[in-house]
Amino acid sequence: MALQFYGGCSLLSLSSPQNVSKRITTSATLSPPRRDPVNWVEATSSFFELDSRPIMLFDGVCNLCTGGVKFVRDVDQNRRIRYEALQSEAGKNLLRRSGRAPDDISSVVLVEKERSYIKSEAVLKIMQYLELPYPQLAFFLQFVPLFIRDFIYDNVANNRYTIFGRTDSCDI
Repeated sequence: MALQFYGGCSLLSLSSPQNVSKRITTSATLSPPRRDPVNWVEATSSFFELDSRPIMLFDGVCNLCTGGVKFVRDVDQNRRIRYEALQSEAGKNLLRRSGRAPDDISSVVLVEKERSYIKSEAVLKIMQYLELPYPQLAFFLQFVPLFIRDFIYDNVANNRYTIFGRTDSCDI
């Protein structure tokens, strides 16, 4: 009796315990890494030439995301953050700049001139740009381990349309 396990691109075969010889076969095929011919940091550098404020990317058809942007906009009295829908051409290019797929609308992203943040890290970074008490709240929330914060974030994000609904177009 032989057991065969398939995982990714390898095959592991083990013969039965009665046979003294054990045979393990592993094979792998690596394709060359795909390189994007466009340097998206350079291609999107114009977004930060005249205005160095970070850009918050959000799902433009999600009611929760739109409500979050309206909340941030109301609390951000000094207008420290700009906004762009993930579905827009600028949003897609900024997603590429952040190392994400241009059609990935699964997370809020905060793009700064030198760095991008996703999921719960983006939320905490956005909170740091807001008025009191949000920077202090972000300070304390950073001590919650990232895997716990992102687990909660992913559960809300994966159910956002079911819980909060969606619209046909971006309201912002």
